[in-house]
Amino acid sequence: MPDLRQTRKRIKTALAIMLGLDVVAVIVLFSPLVGSTESRRQELNQLWAQLQTKTRQVEPLKNLDKKVILANKQIGEFYKKRFPTQDSQVFTTLGKLSSANGITIEGVKQKPLDEEIGHVRPVELETELTGSYVSLAKFINALERDDTFFLIRSITLGGEQKGPIKLQMKLETYLKGAA
Repeated sequence: MPDLRQTRKRIKTALAIMLGLDVVAVIVLFSPLVGSTESRRQELNQLWAQLQTKTRQVEPLKNLDKKVILANKQIGEFYKKRFPTQDSQVFTTLGKLSSANGITIEGVKQKPLDEEIGHVRPVELETELTGSYVSLAKFINALERDDTFFLIRSITLGGEQKGPIKLQMKLETYLKGAA
């Protein structure tokens, strides 16, 4: 026959241990070290908001390898489409835009710069243009919208009381260098 005293003693020991664990759990639950239910809920909400913020911050980094490949392709297309290889292409573009907008190019001075920036060589142009106000405005608009990359550095209006308006313009463009 099994020894009931020993079994009873083991059960009492197990119950005492579980009662002790319950007391410790109640103390931890109501302890000021852990905080109230409301403070824990606030902390949880704050941590959730931080997680959301961090997730939004790293969102642009998703598929970064594919984005780099796409950016390199777009840069190549930009260089190919927007930067001419020869000076004559720049002058041809200026001639086409001036004739399309009814203005006259009185002169163009070219000042190539020696420094090469990222496989492109900057070129400064100074032009003197003549035409009506409307045709000059259309020319400037067409110049800004053209596929060839032009930066307008300065514009000086001149002219007489009667007759066409004279315009001096400083431009910058870039030629493809040796790759």
